[in-house]
Parts: sequence; C-alpha cells; structure tokens
Amino acid sequence: MLSPSLLRSLLHGRWTGLAGTFVALCLGAAVLTASALLLTSAGPRVPARYAAAPLLVRTPGTPGDGNAFAENRPWSPETVEALVRALTSVPGVAAAVPDRAFYAQAVVRGGPAGAHEARGWSTAALAPHRLVAGRPPVRAGEVVLDRALGLAPGSPVTLLTAGGPAPYTVSGLADGPGPYVSDGEAARLGGGVRVIGLLTRPGFDRAAVRAAVRAAVRAAVGDAARRVAGGSGQVLAGPDRAAAEPAADARTRWIGMQVLTAMALLGGFVSVFVVASTFAFRVTQRRREFGLLRAVGATPRQVRLIVYGEALAVGAAAAAAGALLGAVVAPAVGGVLVAAGFEPASFGVRPAPLPVAGAVAAGIAAGLLGAWSASGRAARVRPLEALRDHAAGGTPMTRVRWVAGVVSLAGGLALAAASGSAAEDALVNDVLLAAMALIAGLTLLAPVVLPALVRVLSWPISRPAVGMLAARSAMTAVRRTAATAAPVLLTVGFAVLVTGMVRTTAAAYTAGRAADVSAAAVLVPDGAPGLSDAALAAASAPAAITAPLPTTVYGDRPLTALGDGDLAGDEAAVAEWVARDHGWRKGDVVPLTFEDGRAVRLRIAAVLPGAPAEVLVARDTVRAHDPSALTAEAYVSRPAGMVFPGARTVSVADRAAGDQAEEDRLVWLFTLLLVGVSAGYSGLAIVNTQVMAASARAREFAVLRLSGATRRQATAAAAAEAALVTGIGSLLGLAVAVPALLAMRAGLAQKSGADVPLVVPWPTVAAVVAACLLLAAGASAIVTGKTAFTSVRTPSRPSTCADA
Repeated sequence: MLSPSLLRSLLHGRWTGLAGTFVALCLGAAVLTASALLLTSAGPRVPARYAAAPLLVRTPGTPGDGNAFAENRPWSPETVEALVRALTSVPGVAAAVPDRAFYAQAVVRGGPAGAHEARGWSTAALAPHRLVAGRPPVRAGEVVLDRALGLAPGSPVTLLTAGGPAPYTVSGLADGPGPYVSDGEAARLGGGVRVIGLLTRPGFDRAAVRAAVRAAVRAAVGDAARRVAGGSGQVLAGPDRAAAEPAADARTRWIGMQVLTAMALLGGFVSVFVVASTFAFRVTQRRREFGLLRAVGATPRQVRLIVYGEALAVGAAAAAAGALLGAVVAPAVGGVLVAAGFEPASFGVRPAPLPVAGAVAAGIAAGLLGAWSASGRAARVRPLEALRDHAAGGTPMTRVRWVAGVVSLAGGLALAAASGSAAEDALVNDVLLAAMALIAGLTLLAPVVLPALVRVLSWPISRPAVGMLAARSAMTAVRRTAATAAPVLLTVGFAVLVTGMVRTTAAAYTAGRAADVSAAAVLVPDGAPGLSDAALAAASAPAAITAPLPTTVYGDRPLTALGDGDLAGDEAAVAEWVARDHGWRKGDVVPLTFEDGRAVRLRIAAVLPGAPAEVLVARDTVRAHDPSALTAEAYVSRPAGMVFPGARTVSVADRAAGDQAEEDRLVWLFTLLLVGVSAGYSGLAIVNTQVMAASARAREFAVLRLSGATRRQATAAAAAEAALVTGIGSLLGLAVAVPALLAMRAGLAQKSGADVPLVVPWPTVAAVVAACLLLAAGASAIVTGKTAFTSVRTPSRPSTCADA
C-alpha cells in the first residue's frame, strides 16, 4: 500500500515537468470560461430604439437561421390601423406608435453619412431621443438629424433615398441617430409595420395593462389575418422585448455563436491533446521509476492513481486560475468580437457564476482525460521490462502504431486524390478529412520517417562539432525527436491548410466571377447600403434600368425575390424547388405579401430550374411595394472611375476581387483566430517537451562538460537540435497540407471553369514557423544552459539516449 507521504514525495520536485501541463490547462480553462461567459451573454438584447417603451406588440415569428434571418411578415396597413385604434383605447396606454422605417441617409460633405433608416418623429419617444435644438418635423421636406452630423437647424440637406437624392430642410437636431421625418411622410414612404411601441400612463398596473393589450390584439386582428400571419401578434414586456431585435443583429449573433463555440471546442480539444502528450512523454521518462515502484510492491492500480493524482492536483489549480483569468479577459474579448463584426453593437458580457464553475469542472476533466492513456501505460509497466527498456532504449514503434500509421497515410492520399472530382458541397470536407488523415499518419510514423530526414537535412551542419552533436542526438533519441516534431507538424500543417483553403476558395470565386462577366464596369455602393434608382439610371443611360431589385415576399414563409424587367406586373416566376414545396404549377394564381404588408395575387408565368432567387416578379411591382429596396450592384457600360450619388463604378476585376468583402473579412478573422489558438497551444507543447527533455538529459550534459565541451557549446548543440527538428516538422506539415490544397484547387478549377491559382498566405505561415522555431530553440537553449551549468558539479552515471 502506498502511503500519502510516499505519494507526496513522488510529486515533490515534479513541478518543472508539470509546468507545461499547468499552463495548458490554465489557458484551456481561460478559453472555456471566456467562451462560456460570452456564449451566455450572446442572447438577444432589447433594441435601443425601444428602450423607453415598456410594452411592444410584434408580428408573429422570430428571425433565425431557419428562415435565413429574414424579417417577419409585416401587418397589412388595414391591420395596423385597427391595432393602433384598439391599443390606444386600452386603459393605461398613453400612445400606440407604429414603427415605420425606410431608407434615407443624409449627404454630408459630398457623401452619405450617419444612420440609414429614417422614421416618423413619434417613434423618437420609444428610444427615447429628444430634441436638443430646433423643432420637430411637421410637414413634408423637414427632417430632424443627429447633432453629431454637425448641421444647424434651418440649413438645407440632401437625403439619399431608394429613389435618389431628395432636398430637405433641417428642422431640428436630436441626441440620437435619425433621420426623423414627419409622421405623415413616414406613412407615405415607409414600409410595412412589424412593431408597435406602447407608452403607458403612470399609476397603472403594468401586468393588467399587458393582459388588456393581449386581448385587444386578438380582437383587432381578424381570423383570416391570423391564419395568414400565423397568429395575431406577440405582446412583449421587460426582457422579452429582446425578441424585437432586427434580423441583421440576429444573424450577427449567430455568427458570433459559431466563433465562440469553435473557440471553446478547440480550447478543450487542444488542452486534452497537450496534456495527453505531456503525460505520455513523462511516463516514458519515468519508466524506471514506475518499474522500481512495481518491484517494491506497488500495484497497477496504485501506479495509475499516482498519474491521476498528479493530473488532479495540477488540473484543479490550473482550472481555478484559468477560470479567474477568463472572467477577467472576457469583457475585452467581447469588445474585440464587436469590433470584428462577430457580435452586434449592443453586445456586452453578463457576469454569471455557472459558466465559471462549468469551466473549472471542464478543466479538471480535461486534465484527467489527458492523463487517462498515460496512466494505463504506466500501470502496464513491469519491473524487469522497465529496467530493460531503460537500458536498451526500447522501440517507439509498435505493431498497432505501424498499422494505424500506414492505414491513415494511405487513406489520406486516397482522399486527396478523390477530392479533385468531389461534388462542390463535399469538396471542402473531403480535403479536410484528407489532411487530417495525412497528419495522423505522419505523426504515427514519425519515428520511422524522422531519422532519414534528419540524416539528409543535417548534412550541411554536420561538419562542426555542435552540428554533429545535434544531428546524432536527434537521430538517436527518436522519442524526443518525434515528441518535438509532432506539434510542429500539426501547427504548420493546420496553418497552411486552413489559410490556404480560405484564400484559394476566394481566388476561385474571383476567377469564376471575372470569367463570367463581359461588362465594362460594375456600379457599386459608395458609403450607402445599396444603389438607388437615380444612380442606376445615371449609370445606365441612355438604356433603361435592367439590374434586378431584391426584396422579400411572404407565402407560408419568407421567400427571397428579385424584381425583373422581363415580367408583367401581374406575373411571377418561381424556382422549381419552391413550386414543388408549395404545390404550385405554371398558370396558378398565388397570393404573395410584400414588404408594405399588402397581399398581391400573381399568376405564375414560369417555373425555373435554375432561378437566381426563389421568386421573380416585375421590377416596378417591387418598387411599388418596397420603397426601401436597393440594388446590391449592377453591370454597366460606363467606364470605371465614375462617381454617382452614393455609388461609383469599378472594374470587373476589382469588383470580383473585393466581392463579399465583409464575409471574406469575417472568415479570415475566424481563420486567424483558429490558427492563433492552435499555434499557441502547440507552442506550449513544444516548450513543455523541451523543458522536460532538457531536465532528463542532465547526465548527458554533464558528460559533455567533463569531455571538454563548454557550456556555450552544449547549449548551442541543444538549440541546433531543436531548430533542426522544428524545421523537419515544418516540412512534414507542408507535405501534409500542399497535396490536399492542390487537390482542392483542381476541384475548384473544374467547378468554376477557370484557372484557379493556389494561394497560400506565406507571411502568415512563415510567422507560425518562426514562432515554433523561436520557442523550440529558445526554450531548449535556456533550460539546457541552466542544466549544463548545475549538473557538471555532481555528475553521475551517464544515461543512454533513451533517457531523453
């Protein structure tokens, strides 16, 4: 039976080897804590424009990924009037304000500036926004603007609308974003109403008012309207008002959830990976110790408990420290996510004890899980076998490892070859699976591959004594070489693969887009969310406007629609899959609700197998029912470099290179985030391996010093060995990623019908390689210098290379 004092003595003096495990688990717990706090804080928030409205009445439904983050179906104008009348008559309701919005943006200093959603002045009370100068708008042509724009009351201003520039007069300034026009003009120019804000009178019971409002909504919305809309409406109060957030904010939150989930999963996975590799290396180094414990009567269960005890002790301390660190940095990370566009501007971190406690538990579990395999290996050590292995060095390759390595390598090569002809939706997954299989195969076969690579690549440096020592040590101590090269292989392979996939895919889109377009230039927005009709007319003159006008129509669900000039006003064309889902056929007359809430019966003139949108209608029909519809871009015959109101022309090549710039920016930031987290953990594994290896090579360094080597030479030999192995790991990482990327490039070229270049961001890859090299060589030099200095004073029997 092992006594507690013996267990304490076994743990005593082991903290140098456990330092890397502690840091890995601490960082993992910090990532998990920050991610958990951010995830629990990522719920919807009450929109700022409704902050002063204690009650909101909202159309049924919730925007989300299930409906492509489309806004809910708006009420019809008749339903809005009935609701406003009914709600105003409810005791305790001071005002019922329908929220009508339309696109309008002030032109300041020659370009669009400020917010781009105009509303009626009565909705300012829902925010609340107040006048700070001038007076409210009371007639057409008057507007209240944000005082931050720097305009004075009475000054003329141009508002850029979906129709084009319109002259206005600044009647006043507000302390919040506008623009605000008169309620009559908002009713004329605004789209459909989805939210009605209620201002209540003081002294009334809010719960009673809410119940009365709910009854009034049910009574005001008729049975037919309820059947069409899927309900009469939602009455929201308190925190429930967050359900009225815009669909754009819901989409941004969804993107942020994916990023945070990936961070948490990656942090947990790499924590387990680093802990497992650390403990596996420690068990290999301590085989003599475990053999002696078995020889004096320790059972396999007790040996396993020793490893688990170390993991539990380190995991508990590291998880607690990491949880505290994560809670401290979470607000700063939240600010970065907002700035990067992964969270809406209203996002903020909410402190909560449950995510912190969960992260502590997850950190401890990660430590125990990482030590599970190593504890089994330690428990299987036999006394004589351990002593014999330690003296002879053993073999790092087992039959199972041989089989698994060969199968993984062959499977990866087969997947890489097959991915060139894979379907478009399976191409990326096949490439990722191929790379993962190649990484696993080369990692498993590293003890076989590395000696030959060391022999070849160390030839240029093998003439000096320092280089010869580094090369011989790397070839002989196969376990240590493989343990150092494996995280470098993983990091470099992952960095090259992921960054190359993102950039090559973007290049494929650019090449395909440029090859398909024969126009002289592309008209794109300049400071505005889209193109106005006036800009399109000026850029298309003397020809008529042919660019499609996007909008959303509503059947039994939201449908993407385009306004097309080839259809009559009472006609529509639908995509084949939409017709199949709805049971529509050519010639059917179907009702569709537009953005102004009006239902229009349209005859299906065509069912298209390759439609650019779910529904096509006449362009004039879209403009009549959606006064804020804007065209994303248009191909024109005008040359590049021309400027129009809120728009400019650029070359087709420039537009293709910059298309979907916001999506590309988010994807690239997400990519760098994953690469950074992975590289950080792998760097930690590299440093930890060097620290443990150097501490176990004390006898070797002592022999070198006694043989005449200086401390500087011993340190240089260890650093050169670490640099050599890091370079080999980087080459293996490239060997893993490049074939997979070439296969993906071939598949993308086949799909796009254009020559797709292989794009690898070499500066990013070089930074990752340089970081691995600096960490490996630096850690080895520092620890070796210290070990060589102290061990020469009391040398003992030299160890074999298996000690390393």
